[in-house]
Amino acid sequence: MKQILVIDDEADIRIVTQVSLQITKQWLVLTAGSGEEGIAIATEKQPDAILLDVVMPDVDGLMTLSALKRTPATQGIPVIMLTATGGIVTELEYAELGAQAIVTKPFDPAILGDQIATALHWDQD
Repeated sequence: MKQILVIDDEADIRIVTQVSLQITKQWLVLTAGSGEEGIAIATEKQPDAILLDVVMPDVDGLMTLSALKRTPATQGIPVIMLTATGGIVTELEYAELGAQAIVTKPFDPAILGDQIATALHWDQD
């Protein structure tokens, strides 16, 4: 069973994402409300992937992504950015920092699991 960590400061996004992935994919979903909390959980639990919000107070998604990729215990975990702001330049920046993919908000909870599986090539397992 896949284990996904969702890092987002908005509780409603964490809940919708968690319920969506548990129902559509039967994945175990961990949640964190801040970048710091997310890094701690990722280090301890070693999830199969991280869904990371870009816009968060204090430590934003890019700082969190950078910290995850600098930390030996978490640098191999694939990260998918969750953002309401998009664009080609932004996607390139995320990729250069180590993000595997981007999911744009608002997302469709019915297909979120498929988007993640496709981005991480899990549909070929």
